[in-house]
Amino acid sequence: MKIGVLAIQGDFAEHILMLKRLGVETAEVRLPRHLDGLDGLILPGGESTTIGKLAVDFGLLDPLREFGKIHAVWGTCAGAIFLSKDARRSQPLLGLMDITVERNAFGRQVDSFEADLDIAALGQAAQASAPYHAVFIRAPIIESVSGDARVLASLPDGRIVAALQGKLLATSFHPELTQDTRFHEYFLTLAR
Repeated sequence: MKIGVLAIQGDFAEHILMLKRLGVETAEVRLPRHLDGLDGLILPGGESTTIGKLAVDFGLLDPLREFGKIHAVWGTCAGAIFLSKDARRSQPLLGLMDITVERNAFGRQVDSFEADLDIAALGQAAQASAPYHAVFIRAPIIESVSGDARVLASLPDGRIVAALQGKLLATSFHPELTQDTRFHEYFLTLAR
């Protein structure tokens, strides 16, 4: 199995380290040809408008859309925004996942936080009974899911922070900034 990480902006290096911890072959994706031979792709956190603009500049937007119609794609934080069909503003999006996302829903950088989440979908991974400790940095909220998208995790107040649609996964938080490999393991099951 070979998983790519979009490496044009954001915290792609942390995802690559997590995948290597799991013994997975990785590739940095910067150009359309870098998608060849991949089983899945991670869109990292960063700044969603910058990621979108750079994807346009590097001729990646359409190749990424085509890739995501067939393969597993996981967007974390800004990557979830980029993966969505609606970010409630004009910016380049892949438009693959039937979710509406609100950028910076919790406020500015100083409003970043951590929370423990109960996520039933992680039940097959190690440490299944432990809550998942999620890191939120200028995080978006998944305002709504539609079509065949479904909610994977919410905060206690009901705000959606993880969703799944087929092989498409979106998380508002940063699993790559923890030592917990369960979300990466879960994504690998989608990519198989």
